[in-house]
Order: sequence, then structure tokens, then C-alpha cells
Amino acid sequence: MKARIVVTLKTGVLDPQGKAIEAALKSFGIDDVSGVRQGKVFDLEVASENREQAEAKLKAACDKLLANTVVENYTVEIA
Repeated sequence: MKARIVVTLKTGVLDPQGKAIEAALKSFGIDDVSGVRQGKVFDLEVASENREQAEAKLKAACDKLLANTVVENYTVEIA
């Protein structure tokens, strides 16, 4: 099964990289952007018996390694 995990900062957590990206875009003349937030995307293939088992494995991977759940949220999408 193919899966995508998207990790983003929680609302209210400062995002200095997002601010830097926003400033860079404005320096290139792209002035219509605001509130830029950056994140991470992981595309994976999971060998699993069923969808629920795959989702449980991926959530465990997020909780243990891929996301800092104190300051980040994540979503798991299975194709």
C-alpha cells in the first residue's frame, strides 16, 4: 500500500522557516502571500494485511520518529 504522511506545526507554534520563506517570496515580488507555514511530507510503501493495520503502523512511526507530537500534527493518507 502507498501512503503519504503530512507533518505540520500546530497552530500557535512559531514557524521561523515559514516566515523566512514568506519574506523570500515577497523579495521576489510575490506580495500576495501571507501566513506561510512549512511542513514535511513522507511518501511510503507499507506491506500490510489490511488498511487498518497499515494505518496503525504508520501512526506508530509518526509518534516515535516522524513527528514531534508536542509541537507538530500529522495526517496519514493511504491510497
